[in-house]
Amino acid sequence: MTSSACRACGTALKHVFADLGNSPLSNAFLSADQLNRMEPYYPLRAYVCARCYLVQLDEFETPEKIFHEYAYFSSYSESWLAHARRFAESAITRFGLGRGSRVVEVASNDGYLLQYFKQAGIEVTGIEPAANVAAVAQERGIATVVEFLGDKTARRIAAGGVLADLLVGNNVFAHVPDVNDFVAGLAVLLKPGGTLTLEFPHLLRLMAESQFDTIYHEHFSYFSLMVAGSVLRRHGLEVVDVEELPTHGGSLRIHVVHAAAAGSRRTSRPEELVARERAAGLDRVETYLAFDEQAKAAKRALLRFLIDAKDQGKSVVGYGAPAKGNTLLNYCGVRTDLIAYTVDRSPHKQGRYLPGTHIPIFAPERIAETKPDYVVILPWNIRDEVVAQMSCVRDWGGKFVVPIPRAEILP
Repeated sequence: MTSSACRACGTALKHVFADLGNSPLSNAFLSADQLNRMEPYYPLRAYVCARCYLVQLDEFETPEKIFHEYAYFSSYSESWLAHARRFAESAITRFGLGRGSRVVEVASNDGYLLQYFKQAGIEVTGIEPAANVAAVAQERGIATVVEFLGDKTARRIAAGGVLADLLVGNNVFAHVPDVNDFVAGLAVLLKPGGTLTLEFPHLLRLMAESQFDTIYHEHFSYFSLMVAGSVLRRHGLEVVDVEELPTHGGSLRIHVVHAAAAGSRRTSRPEELVARERAAGLDRVETYLAFDEQAKAAKRALLRFLIDAKDQGKSVVGYGAPAKGNTLLNYCGVRTDLIAYTVDRSPHKQGRYLPGTHIPIFAPERIAETKPDYVVILPWNIRDEVVAQMSCVRDWGGKFVVPIPRAEILP
């Protein structure tokens, strides 16, 4: 029980959605000289609001501390770059963008998306709070404002003449503790006839597929379309279309406009998807209360696999150092006795250690050097990309394992 209030509607939070114990921040990677120092751990407990059904965490650390020096660079995922390029090409045609148009991206990271609009001759502006990541975008010639977006920041940016024909927010909606201030800022930056697109993991898929590892402290909120639409309407914005995407285990891309501009732009898809969410019980608290047991069952399945593999004398390593992997490993209590090491393509993570578990991170070449029996794919949402990149594993009879929704050895 907690007296915390819902960050969307202010209702007191009383109902636990998932209790994943105590965990360090998922992107707080460690250097060797930090291994013997105390690590801060925080409760990783998600609640569901009984009034508006927003699933959310308490805020234990400020966004400034979490994101000031960020370890995630979008450009190290080939599948994500391909996703971004396809979206840019489609958006240019769909929204009639060209010279004289402006695309603004919130949480623009290292310029992974805006580069494609810039290459098409379209004016671009990024807004990215992590200075180390924004610096990479700026080196690419992408103008980037190094700040968090809220109503005040948006008004200052807009006063400088930056308004968006297309405003993009990919995988940022979950990262803001004050969703109302953030959405108010979006409304300020969006031109009267412009379009906002937001991509975020779909809560319906998270629940259906036991994706509890996508819950971590950097994700303050978890959205259904029903809840996202309610928050946006509070600030004069309307969802006029929605796409269901395979990214991040199942995401939504919603198309949003100012309510006054909705008119004929509204499709039937948002209403149809909300009806499916309601049919799945997302408008009843009882539905959410069953999820905690799903997480426990997935935990038991992974531990059974790892323990059995080690008892059989098999070697097990990981692939990737994503935030979701750190939630998974800390919740399951996995250390180097069960997974010897992991690898990651990002040089910003190599040579460091996973938070909490202290599993070392190497470059991907380490796998070919040690030839493990099993490789656990921690970023399971890009499993096909990983299997293709690491096809050499099968040369010595090694096998890939995905941990979610249940531990599964890939054929």
